[in-house]
Amino acid sequence: MGVCLSARIKAESPCHTGGSSKYASTDGNEQNSTISKVSVASVPPTPRSEGEILQSPNLKNFTFSELKMATRNFRPDSVLGEGGFGSVFKGWIDEQSFAAARPGTGVVIAVKRLNLESFQGHKEWLAEVNYLGQLYHPHLVKLIGFCSEDEHRLLVYEFMPRGSLENHLFRRGSYFQPLSWNLRLKVALGAAKGLAFLHSAETKVIYRDFKTSNILLDSNYNAKLSDFGLAKDGPTGDKSHVSTRVMGTYGYAAPEYLATGHLTARSDVYSFGVVLLEMLSGRRAVDKNRPSGEHNLVEWAKPYLANKRKIFRILDNRLEGQYSLEGAHKASNLALRCLSTEAKFRPTMTEVVTALEQLQDCKEPEITNNPSDGMKHRRRSADDVRNEKPPIATPYPLSADDARKEKPVIFCLFTERRLCQERKAHYCYCLSKAISFPTIYLVEKDMEELDINCFCFYLNIWQAAWQ
Repeated sequence: MGVCLSARIKAESPCHTGGSSKYASTDGNEQNSTISKVSVASVPPTPRSEGEILQSPNLKNFTFSELKMATRNFRPDSVLGEGGFGSVFKGWIDEQSFAAARPGTGVVIAVKRLNLESFQGHKEWLAEVNYLGQLYHPHLVKLIGFCSEDEHRLLVYEFMPRGSLENHLFRRGSYFQPLSWNLRLKVALGAAKGLAFLHSAETKVIYRDFKTSNILLDSNYNAKLSDFGLAKDGPTGDKSHVSTRVMGTYGYAAPEYLATGHLTARSDVYSFGVVLLEMLSGRRAVDKNRPSGEHNLVEWAKPYLANKRKIFRILDNRLEGQYSLEGAHKASNLALRCLSTEAKFRPTMTEVVTALEQLQDCKEPEITNNPSDGMKHRRRSADDVRNEKPPIATPYPLSADDARKEKPVIFCLFTERRLCQERKAHYCYCLSKAISFPTIYLVEKDMEELDINCFCFYLNIWQAAWQ
């Protein structure tokens, strides 16, 4: 759910949790055109007063009684989620009149009700009305209306039937099935497009609270950004940054923002890198239940992201067999670039969108070229499967004749020390196709410590290449 950055920050702003963000949606088709073509925005050049914000012609001003009826008096069994802001309730309204409707009829909505004791809640509630009342994009959640009656503060959103990305990555249960590699790429691309739109020259908004719980999914797994309570207008004129209090969720904030309070669009890029790493690894940004040294995902994973032979250590084992080696390398490298300690070395979100679009094309297991003969190995046909002999594994070198038999070979060179007590092998790998079928050479190397899963991982890669 996220942990506030520090005691100081916690006093300034309660955590925003994705549980409070299970909103809505009319299922829009994925837009593949450029950011500018799919986006509509009209952001006034000067800040607006509260009265101007609440007079938005694009939003319905609900009465408290209307929303009370729509949610059946905010019944506990209609709660979609809870967080620092308050609770989110499921409700129904008429599609034309927006009047309360019977459950199961009309349009499903999500009603976020501000906790009256929420610190600084009204300011963040107003920020959400301000931004989502003006910004329109396929990858931003749609705000239908609001309620500002007496002490009541509520927001009405489209309903997002598949909930938050956080739930699909980290919750276990029949409803939340693990997302496939292709779906994770789709969600990452959609969220990236949403951020790129916010950062565009026409909009210039810094999201400031990008995390898995704020990425909501419609029934087609289209991603939409929600919860704009911490959003800020970007720098104007010749200014390079916005100076502000450090607020957000621990584990996602950029290091320069934490150190100085200087906020830029590249701060959001860092947060995107954290989320992309969560999607690749299936691990939370911060998890105190992990072994010592693995509590902070970025600190633990960064050394592996930079090493092509070690990236498998951070990949979610539920994704096994779903991605190409090239795709895994590119995704890991993109995450590493986004997580650069120096903001100037991070890509823009438009560049991230381009990289993810290219990455979507890397869906088949990698087939490499033989540098010696230039031949490309084909995938197996049904006849190959019926006629082939099973692969063999041997600890001894094979003769040239044996190596040319029409069956795959796992060729292992071991010393007498096979496995240590922790069941770890000391091997590095070299995938070679110098002969007419794939061969894996596993050679001991003292400086490498790869566990048994390492061998299985590369064996799976080898098998995929042979198929």
